[in-house]
Amino acid sequence: MLRFTDLLVNAGLEPSRVRMLRHQTRAPNGQTPYVLWRDRLPAFEEYQSVQTLRNRASLAVPIWASFVVPPSGGTLFAGIYSAERDGVADAGWIDPLFGVAGASLTRDGLDRYRTARAIELEGYIGRLWIEWGAGARSWVQRPDRQNKPIVELTRAFREDSFPGYTHFLANISEINSLPLTWVSALRAARGVYLLTSAKTKEQYVGSATGDGGFFGRWANYAQDGHGGNIGLKSSEPSDYQVSILEVSGSAASHEEILAIEQLWKRKLQSREMGLNRN
Repeated sequence: MLRFTDLLVNAGLEPSRVRMLRHQTRAPNGQTPYVLWRDRLPAFEEYQSVQTLRNRASLAVPIWASFVVPPSGGTLFAGIYSAERDGVADAGWIDPLFGVAGASLTRDGLDRYRTARAIELEGYIGRLWIEWGAGARSWVQRPDRQNKPIVELTRAFREDSFPGYTHFLANISEINSLPLTWVSALRAARGVYLLTSAKTKEQYVGSATGDGGFFGRWANYAQDGHGGNIGLKSSEPSDYQVSILEVSGSAASHEEILAIEQLWKRKLQSREMGLNRN
C-alpha cells in the first residue's frame, strides 16, 4: 500500500522536517477551511499562516503538508507549504474563517508564519486522500512517526455529487458553503421542506415558491435565523437541519404549493407539535 510518507521521501522531502496539518474547524457561519481552500485559496492560506502560541513547538519545522476535510468527511491533500515563523500577528488581524479579530478567539497570543506553496507533490493537490486515523483531534502529526495510508487518488479534484432532493440533508449554517452544483439544483426546484432542531426537538414545515427555489428560501434563514416566521422567532435560536418533503412540478402555481404545504402540516402535526402558527 502506498503511504504519504513514502511520497514525501520520493519528492526529496525529509519527513522529520515536515508536519501534517489537518484543518477541520467549523465556524458558526458554516464556513470551514475546506470551503476557504475550495473557493478562496488566498483566504485559506492567510488562515493557516496565523497560529496560536501553544502550537509554536509543534509547528517549528520548515515544511507543512496541509489537509482539509470536505463536508462528507475524509482527509484531502491541500498542498505542501514552506513555513517560517515571522513574529507575533498584528493585534487587529481578522480571522478569514470566523470573520472576527483572531485575538478574540483565543486566550493565547497569535504567531504569524511566512508561508508559500511549494511545487513538491503539486500534482496531488485536491486528488489525494489519506486515512488520518483515530486521532482526529490531533490536527498536527508527524509523518516520520505515522506513515498515513493513501486511500484514494482521483484523476482530478471533484466535489461530492448532489445526493438528489429526496436524500438531501444539511444544516442551515452550511447553506452558503454548498458546492455550486448543489446550489444550482436547489435554486431550480420549488416545493415543501422541513426544518428540525436537535437542540429544541421542534419542527417547522415551510414552502419555497419564489424564483430562488429552495436555496433562496433557506438563505433567508441563514441570514437571520428565522426568515421572518413568527414561530421560529419565538423559539430558542437553533441551527436547524433542513430537508425536502416534496418537490413541486415546474408548472405548479404558488397557490398549489401552499396547498401541499398545508397538507404536510396536517400530516406532521407541525401546528400542534411544532413551530407552525398557521
